[in-house]
Amino acid sequence: MVTDRGPGLGAVRMSNRQGSITSTPAKPVQFEAGRSQCSEEEIFYRNCRAAYLAVFGTSLENISSKDQLCLALQQAGRNPSGKTLNKYWTQYTKKLNFDDFCEILKKEKLTGKNELMKAFKKIDRNNDGYIMHEELDKILTTKGERMTHEEVKMIMDEADVNNDGKLDYNEFCKLFLATVETSQKTAVARLEADVKMKQQQFGSLTDTSLERSSSPSSQSLLGTSQNPETEIISRKADSRLSSRPSSARSRRASISSSISMGATTTKGLKLTEPKAIKNWQHAWSKGCFFLEEDGGIVSHQYRLELHQTTNVFLTIRPLNLSQTEEKLSPWMNVDTALYVLRNTGDSEALEVVCATELREKEKFGWKGELRSGVYHLIPFTTGCRLRKRRKPVTREAKLVHREDNGDLALTKEFRAALSDIFEVIDLDGNGLLSFEEYNLFELRTSGEKCDSEAWVVCQENFDTKKNELTRQGFMDLNLMEAIDREGDPRDLWVTLESMGYNKALEMHEACPFALDIYAEDCKLKLTPISLEVGGSLLNTAICKSVISKGEAKAMKDYNTLVIHSYKTETRITSVIENK
Repeated sequence: MVTDRGPGLGAVRMSNRQGSITSTPAKPVQFEAGRSQCSEEEIFYRNCRAAYLAVFGTSLENISSKDQLCLALQQAGRNPSGKTLNKYWTQYTKKLNFDDFCEILKKEKLTGKNELMKAFKKIDRNNDGYIMHEELDKILTTKGERMTHEEVKMIMDEADVNNDGKLDYNEFCKLFLATVETSQKTAVARLEADVKMKQQQFGSLTDTSLERSSSPSSQSLLGTSQNPETEIISRKADSRLSSRPSSARSRRASISSSISMGATTTKGLKLTEPKAIKNWQHAWSKGCFFLEEDGGIVSHQYRLELHQTTNVFLTIRPLNLSQTEEKLSPWMNVDTALYVLRNTGDSEALEVVCATELREKEKFGWKGELRSGVYHLIPFTTGCRLRKRRKPVTREAKLVHREDNGDLALTKEFRAALSDIFEVIDLDGNGLLSFEEYNLFELRTSGEKCDSEAWVVCQENFDTKKNELTRQGFMDLNLMEAIDREGDPRDLWVTLESMGYNKALEMHEACPFALDIYAEDCKLKLTPISLEVGGSLLNTAICKSVISKGEAKAMKDYNTLVIHSYKTETRITSVIENK
């Protein structure tokens, strides 16, 4: 099911260039002002260039596949897991350039010896510094990002210098880190030796000038739309990172948004249902916002299909999982919104159609006419009420226990948490997990998809109905995980933390929600399609919405900077446009 999101042995992967072990994303690099900044930044970009040119012949060449991104990151000493790669290479990504590559390196930290040793010690049952070949082979071929037996054998052949069938992982860590360092030094030496390569312009930086450009762009990113009701967004924009750090953003034409306080609504207007809504066609789905380690927010995204022009009523609201009316789920005050974008004839472009701005208590909605076609629905929350808890957890819940006969069993508290997780990931609410629903859960908790063969094995061993996994089957799947690890709960905790739980089994870093879509004149189809960060597509949608509705004022003494502000009952959104 799942092994590790962080640095763990279930995610070890070797390539023909160098090893790769999962590393947890770090915050973007920030430098102190002054002379030391230039020195550190120069070294950083030199290493970026060296790694990039170890894979590509020129900086003008774009990264055009996930495999190329993986190779370039490995050349820079990073060790991307499948989940990390999926974070930066989404289903809409067509290419990444050198600037994008640099920003990724700022977010992904180098893996150190302490992280590697900690990962190995998790499976060193004897705590003697050695791991048997059979044990390592079993773990690496069945857990996390699974390796082949041949790949595991390659590791052992390289690292088992005594040929005693044991891996001295302390020595292996030294070998691994030395390989990474040698690879980086070789790439840098090749760069320094090639004068033409060194003088080449990389992205928006050159080797001779690393200072940030202060000249404003000649053209705003937003441009002008021919249709005042909709704005065109190129899907190519979504191939970039969700938010470009200031060091890169200042070198390009930019528009940035600063969002605070609650959810959108239009002051004085309330959300009311159409009178004959009971006769309208209806589709609905559940979803969830998940808070990432770096403060980003991941959510389900959806495709809506309409076969003819029709009046539509759509809403989004937090989903209450509490079993008692007196006590609501703690995330019920989290603000939510839904942005609707339409596919145009050009597959590379989407247009912003509308956003939920009408409000009734915790529910936000929109009603109006939508043309026939395919729409992309992106849920949104500001994150003001969904953020890291600073208060430390004083207790750790027990997940498993042994019964009188010695058999392992799940605790009552853990079963209750799993039942809530089942409610969240059962997106269509039919009480069963389909292959697609389970895959989205696996992507969240392990960064991998479950292949069809593994799903067949799951169906053969756990309770299913209509080829879908039942709630009891889901419970038994987690119990099998505990039994497989002989009661060690660490893998179970990885799953729980991925789903927003703390050590006290409280869901404080996630917010389940529900979408309801009504169409007056035609049938509609609502399909969950991904689980990812909204990224630049969402950011641009918000910016365009604010510019079309908000008040614009030039910044004092800076006529090229325009601040667009859109005020509602509970939120102020500001966009700074650089003309």
